[in-house]
Amino acid sequence: MKQKLITILGPTASGKTPFAVRLAAAVNGEILSGDSRQLYRRMDIGTGKDLDEYTLDGISIPYHLIDIREPGDKYTLYNYQQDFHTAYEDICSRGKRAIICGGTGLYIESVLKGYHLPDVPANPELRNRLESKTLDELTEILRGYGPLHNNTDTDTKKRAIRAIEIADYRSLLDQSETAYPPLESTILGLKIDRELRRDKISRRLKARLHEGMIEEVRQLLAEGVAAQDLIYYGLEYKYVTLHVTGALAYEEMFRQLEIAIHQFAKRQMTWFRGMERRGFNIHWIDASLPMEEKQAQAISFITM
Repeated sequence: MKQKLITILGPTASGKTPFAVRLAAAVNGEILSGDSRQLYRRMDIGTGKDLDEYTLDGISIPYHLIDIREPGDKYTLYNYQQDFHTAYEDICSRGKRAIICGGTGLYIESVLKGYHLPDVPANPELRNRLESKTLDELTEILRGYGPLHNNTDTDTKKRAIRAIEIADYRSLLDQSETAYPPLESTILGLKIDRELRRDKISRRLKARLHEGMIEEVRQLLAEGVAAQDLIYYGLEYKYVTLHVTGALAYEEMFRQLEIAIHQFAKRQMTWFRGMERRGFNIHWIDASLPMEEKQAQAISFITM
């Protein structure tokens, strides 16, 4: 019998990874990433992989869905569902506890609910019709298919056109079909005071730039990864690429990126609150508590 899935979510800078690692060590677990960018190889600093945190007291906690694709590869939510279930079944088959940990709410909700997400093919005719539209016009077209599920869908024209392509394709399908069953899960959320979150985000951004985030982007570009592909990934990769290619001065890059990460954290919390309205029971734990207290609360929720 499979053990119940554990989900750990929260906004950026709330300390999800070290918390998940400690919990995995306590429950004989393995971690599945619920992050839409950590799946790309060599995109390490900007995505905050912090792989050294997966080693606790000399013991390595296994992780999955990290470093599984090359930068520039197009990776869809459908791909994520497939990869998640392959790894999830493997973990469960070995009698281990599966823990999904991340801040990409759409990825997490898609596997918990069992969204029907077919692999959407390109539609050249539709793309040609949309290419002349402005980003504002594309946003309005996308809204015509229903509420926007992800604000990053309208970050660029390329993203917006792909989002419309997916929405148009799905509108023609029988939505009663389900590719994967919904999964029962104990959901643990790390909540963090807004001002503390802002302070941690700012300090972490400075640290990542000091650790070589600009050099990381330069290396990816030197390898042949297209600047537009890095910009497509958003946040650190978008703004640092604009700086490296001469579109933004360092000070302006830092200012815009810092604002964008703060806004991103707010959107993450909006998504998680939306999950609660959609019927998910999230057990919130104060991220500022000592690790031992957080783990004790987590264990109490898991054993309820």
